[in-house]
Amino acid sequence: MLNKHHRSFFKSLDYGLVVILVVILALSLLVLSTASINVSPSDPYHYVKNQVIWIISGLIIAAVTAAIDYEHWRKLSWWIYGFNILLLILVFFVGATAKGAQRWIPVIGGFNIQPSEFAKILLIVTFAHYLSQRRDRLNNVKDFIPPLIFVLPPTLLVFLQPDLGTALVFGAIFIGMMFVAGANPWKFGAIIIGCIATVIGAVFLHFAKDLPWPLSYLEGLPLPLEDYQLARLLVFIDPAADKSGAGYHVIQSVWAIGSGGLWGKGYREGTQAQLNFLPEHHTDFIFSVIGEEFGFIGTSIVLFLFCIFLLRMISIAMKARDDFGLLIVAGFVSMLAFHILVNVGMASGIMPVTGLPLPFLTAGGSSMWSNMMGVGLVLSVALRRERPMF
Repeated sequence: MLNKHHRSFFKSLDYGLVVILVVILALSLLVLSTASINVSPSDPYHYVKNQVIWIISGLIIAAVTAAIDYEHWRKLSWWIYGFNILLLILVFFVGATAKGAQRWIPVIGGFNIQPSEFAKILLIVTFAHYLSQRRDRLNNVKDFIPPLIFVLPPTLLVFLQPDLGTALVFGAIFIGMMFVAGANPWKFGAIIIGCIATVIGAVFLHFAKDLPWPLSYLEGLPLPLEDYQLARLLVFIDPAADKSGAGYHVIQSVWAIGSGGLWGKGYREGTQAQLNFLPEHHTDFIFSVIGEEFGFIGTSIVLFLFCIFLLRMISIAMKARDDFGLLIVAGFVSMLAFHILVNVGMASGIMPVTGLPLPFLTAGGSSMWSNMMGVGLVLSVALRRERPMF
């Protein structure tokens, strides 16, 4: 029989959030069963079977994380922060290299974990504790500097792997949590806009030619990015300029989505994906497969589910019993929203190609586990929210 604690756990569980998650995970298996069938000819369902393993183990991770009172993580905050930094540093010494990036640590049986995926969740927990002690004391530039210094080390370590996409996620987490923590919206917003304008200006000067004096001294301004990274970031502006190179992914993706029309070509009827014209269609560009085979209706359903999922978590954040819980949920919502926005925008050809996965749908163990850990934290906050007294 269930004891009182177990009955309370199941009674207080946010079933709305759980049901939406289960539906999204079921869609993941459906889409992967068509997106990955031609990726591994020797075993057409290789990625689907792996995804089932990641989902089952991820649900266990979520359940365990939800069962633990999130307040316990507050006491271990600085230890978690140190472990996070240590894990990211370890990548440079024992990390496996793939596609020009050193992001994975080999484990048993050829399985690799990607520390930067877990680093996002660990940063959210530790930064939530840090900001909860500074709630409503973020009124000027001087107040913004310490939180920035807190986030900078893990962000730089991820950027140096190099993993620009995940480094940008850290930035999104930082911005979202700072606003929720009470950062002055006008001053903090002005700084963000100024930083974006500076980056755009620096990129322009990097490629600029024949500028008038005195700007001519800034022509070819060096940037801390490799040429291939810049090409991937800027190719969405004019993919046709490099059809067989950096623009190939974007062109194939846009064709796939556009050819799906209203209802799509049908399950396993998408030519771009099934004939392998569309690169990485089981990972980075899985949204393109949804658009091609299930059309506008299919993509709308997926985006609607994500929207409800995020709104449900925002509702949980608003009912959190303390600032620590509120900021944990805010950080996870910021992370997921940025992932969804950039991945969908990337597949649609309106945002830079950064390689960010679509949460819960893209094939991958580290991404699934870290996202499930985040869901567990949100459920932990929901289970222990304040209840009105009558």
